[in-house]
Amino acid sequence: HIQLAESGGGSVQAGGSLRLSCVASGYTSNRYYMGWFRQTPGKEREAVAGIGSENSTRYAESVKGRFTISKDNTKPTLYLQMSNLKPEDTAMYYCAASEEDRWYPATLNRLNYHYWGQGTQVTVSS
Repeated sequence: HIQLAESGGGSVQAGGSLRLSCVASGYTSNRYYMGWFRQTPGKEREAVAGIGSENSTRYAESVKGRFTISKDNTKPTLYLQMSNLKPEDTAMYYCAASEEDRWYPATLNRLNYHYWGQGTQVTVSS
């Protein structure tokens, strides 16, 4: 069973930066993919970025050029470096991961993920 634990959220002014981390426990190989999603009250959870088993990446249009997703398979830990943050980036950010033994490119489809973290809040003030 895979467990995910996010950290790194907080409050920042517009234009600032934050780095989110997600520690994954339970994997015994690097055959898995992961992603970041976010959600605000009353809205559906939306994709932010995904990273595939082979380390390909995909980003939502709204964060391209500002956010960078990366994965350290040795730990294993997922990261989201967020720069030039905007008030509209304010949301609860969730880490998501696949089952093991899934060799798959980066995906932004929420239905492709099997495990979710509890979330970490990011608040950007203008």
